[in-house]
Amino acid sequence: MAAQGESADHQWMDDHAGPVVRPYAVTGGRGRPVTGTFDLISLVTATRDDVPPKAGLGPEHLTIVGLCQRVQSVAEIAAHLDLPVGAVRVLLGDLVARDLVQIREPHITLGPPEHSIFEAVINGLRAL
Repeated sequence: MAAQGESADHQWMDDHAGPVVRPYAVTGGRGRPVTGTFDLISLVTATRDDVPPKAGLGPEHLTIVGLCQRVQSVAEIAAHLDLPVGAVRVLLGDLVARDLVQIREPHITLGPPEHSIFEAVINGLRAL
């Protein structure tokens, strides 16, 4: 119950700790996404701007779809939602499974970088 004179929204916030609802409550107790692994720098884009009302999604899911109307990284989404990256990955898995967002994984290069890259870094450091 909210204390007298305290709004219902305020009872779910703690001045020092932030939201009272824990991340596992946001994900329904799940610790792993239903699909995907989602690197911190994976880029997320919404595939549509409206979400069907019967999609069974929580407010965090809807916020992610709204944020991803412009390309966002997984790390940026976590920062905007003020949630741990693990929780955001679970939410993204739900959205990917419903085809509401598209993920672009970072390009991974195999082998060591080219010699010219090291030269450019060394020259840049010398210029400082």
